[in-house]
Amino acid sequence: MILRAVLSLALATAIAGSASAQVRKAELAGVRNYSKVDATVGCAGATDASAMTALKAEGYVSVVNLRMPTEPGADVEAGRAAAQSAGLKYFHLPFNTATPDASVVTRFLATVADKSNQPVFIHCGSANRVGGMWMIKRVLQDHWPIEQARTEAEAIGLREPAMIAFVTDYINTHK
Repeated sequence: MILRAVLSLALATAIAGSASAQVRKAELAGVRNYSKVDATVGCAGATDASAMTALKAEGYVSVVNLRMPTEPGADVEAGRAAAQSAGLKYFHLPFNTATPDASVVTRFLATVADKSNQPVFIHCGSANRVGGMWMIKRVLQDHWPIEQARTEAEAIGLREPAMIAFVTDYINTHK
C-alpha cells in the first residue's frame, strides 16, 4: 500500500514536471513573459503592437487579447490594426478577473479550438489570465488532470488567487 502511494506520487510529480517543462520561455521584442507551449499556442503578458510582424514570422495565425481596453498600456485598436496589417486574425476577448464573465471563457474555448486559428498567440497584461484560460482549455478540451493543467498554467503565468479560484470553480461546474 505504501509502495503504491509512493509510485502514485512519483507519477503525479513526473506528469506535473513534464507539463511545466513543456512551457519554454523565450525572448521576443515587444512581448512580456513570452512562452511557447506547443505547436499550436504561444502565451504572453503585455504585447506591443510593434510585435505583430514578429509574431507572424514566428508562424502564428491569430492573436487573442484578453486585456481590458481600460488597462494602462492596453491599446487594443493599435494591436488590432498591427495584427491585421501583419496578416494575423485578431480576437479581443476582454476578461476582468474582478468580475469574471463565463461567456468570455466560452468564446475563448471556441476560438482556440478552431483549427483555422492555429497556431494562436494569447496574451493579457502579465500572462495570469492567459494561464488560467489555458488551464480551463487543458482540462475541459484536452482532458488533462487538473493538477497537470495547473502546473502548466503556473509555468505560463497563472498566480493570482482570484483567477485561480475562478478557474477551479469554472472547471468544476463544467466537467
